[in-house]
Amino acid sequence: MTDSLTASECKALAEKLAGKVRNQAFINGEFTPAASGRTYTTTNPATGAVITDVAGGDAADIDRAVLHARKSFEDGVWSKRSPSERKTVLLKFAALLEADAASLAVLESLDSGKPVGECLALDVPDTINTIRWHAELIDKIYDSTAPSGSDAMTLVVREPIGVVGCVLPWNFPLMMIGWKIGPALAAGCSLIVKPAEDTSLTALRVAELAYQAGIPAGVFNVVPGLGAEAGAALGLHNDVDMVTFTGSTQTGKRFLRYAADSNLKRVVLECGGKNPAVVLKDAPDLSVVASHIVNGAFWNMGENCSATSRLIVHASLKDELLKHVIEQISSWKMGDPLDPSNQLGELVNKTHFEKVASYLDIAKQEGLKVLTGGKTQEGVYVEPTIIDKVTPESKLFREEIFGPVLTVTTFETVEEAIRLANDTSYGLAASVYTENLSNAVKVSRAIRAGCVTVNCFGEGDAGTPFGGYKQSGFGGRDKSIFAHDQYTEIKTIWFSV
Repeated sequence: MTDSLTASECKALAEKLAGKVRNQAFINGEFTPAASGRTYTTTNPATGAVITDVAGGDAADIDRAVLHARKSFEDGVWSKRSPSERKTVLLKFAALLEADAASLAVLESLDSGKPVGECLALDVPDTINTIRWHAELIDKIYDSTAPSGSDAMTLVVREPIGVVGCVLPWNFPLMMIGWKIGPALAAGCSLIVKPAEDTSLTALRVAELAYQAGIPAGVFNVVPGLGAEAGAALGLHNDVDMVTFTGSTQTGKRFLRYAADSNLKRVVLECGGKNPAVVLKDAPDLSVVASHIVNGAFWNMGENCSATSRLIVHASLKDELLKHVIEQISSWKMGDPLDPSNQLGELVNKTHFEKVASYLDIAKQEGLKVLTGGKTQEGVYVEPTIIDKVTPESKLFREEIFGPVLTVTTFETVEEAIRLANDTSYGLAASVYTENLSNAVKVSRAIRAGCVTVNCFGEGDAGTPFGGYKQSGFGGRDKSIFAHDQYTEIKTIWFSV
């Protein structure tokens, strides 16, 4: 797999893909139009050019997909295959994804506005690695026995939960489909994937490759459509056993209501974040810290639920650290996402652009100090922006902006830093920078977040669980063996002997 395509090669590949992308729902091993015949247009956010018209699925299409998913599950064409057989197919699936990596990366960039360099270097490899990781896990998980005494024997076994709805976000379409389908398919479930309406194209291609790899018809279905139609129908369906959702907290709450109003299906939510980067007085080399701060705040244009968008820095270090941060972000190039030399692309759509831009106006209204950026370009780009003197009373401190905006708040004591870090309704991620081991442990444990990194920004790897506290998450974790377990039921089998 290459991660070194040139801009001309990316553009040539984009032209080759034009008119050939899959745009229909994928149900029971076949591409099919929506039952209503409706479509919606998906465009390139950078240019506004139409990529294709995508099938606009609704409740009828969800019903059809669930019917085939249920039949495939009950027939056991996948769920009852041996672990080694499922492993073989999933490894072949990963190999097909790898062979198609360049096309997947360009298609992801075209559809979402993500820089193609990031898609090549991170998004596509992470997706492939996640599939492989869970494939390799399948035949290495042992069930167990319980200590029941000499007159009984008890087996504690995992069984696939059944039919799973996977609802994806638009900011990391490929990575999130990998995080969902990897463990779900490994566990033996049948799936209906509902991609975000802005970014449906790579999900459809992934489903096609899965079928080519040998995942049986009906096991892996994709129904594109609007959230209020296809998404709601999936959440309310009485024959769906589980929904796993990544997206906004507001929408995540709807899926809890859908579960309550239908069959009490299991719901796993990975939602928003307002994540702190806490730089203590004894932080290491500030130029290195700055590189992580820049990456944490501005990677993927800040359209990242784990973005460390709140810099909470000891007052004595603020000026020097910000000097490094501003110098480093100034070298990040913003422009055409299909040019691999650009680290910043455009925001996913006009509506989201206007939302992010509105926070620049709020900063002015609140009299906050813009240190760099603070402007927009061409109606789709937001400059990387750093805003100083932000207090907990500010909307910029409290609300998830989901764009390239970093706020700066100072503190004097470790206790104050912890209080500021936890002063949020979210609890997804955080970073702590210190050379003092005691402080590293103390602050990491005190921060109410599901993923805390020390002296770096990141989300771990395929083997580490990812998810949040408070209004950032509910019901489980993505990645790791914990993700595999959430797609299973635990059954006790008691023998009297």
